[in-house]
Amino acid sequence: MLPTRINLVTLGVADVGQSRAFYESLGFAASGFESSDVAFFDMNGTVLGLYGQAALAEDAGVSEDGINDDGSRFRGTSLAINLASKSEVDDALAFAQSCGGRIVQPARDVFWGGYSGYFADPDGHLWEIAYNPLMVLDEKGQMTLPPPA
Repeated sequence: MLPTRINLVTLGVADVGQSRAFYESLGFAASGFESSDVAFFDMNGTVLGLYGQAALAEDAGVSEDGINDDGSRFRGTSLAINLASKSEVDDALAFAQSCGGRIVQPARDVFWGGYSGYFADPDGHLWEIAYNPLMVLDEKGQMTLPPPA
């Protein structure tokens, strides 16, 4: 069974710096994590991530432009559930697949130091299942971001 929570909503954006500035101008406080490739905002229990659209498509193993082999189209977003270990990620992906989810990116060690994989729901919406040792989960399973700088 998957936890009934969304830890992270990631928007694939054309320019991370420009998008970060826009969200900051709306009053969103970026976390203390510094990177030109990704930005995170605490949204009262859920995290909003901004990531380059091409990089997000590559990370998920889907086509950025056009239609994927199964007829689905990349929407430039993904939802994520973060878990406490690699084995929990493997178990959750297997469970999602047993429920009819389609694995689009098997779980693997990823460049940012974590472990993640993706599945698509019947309409092609992407879900990332991840273990991120850099973002601690609290007792409710919510991500804890570094405070704003």
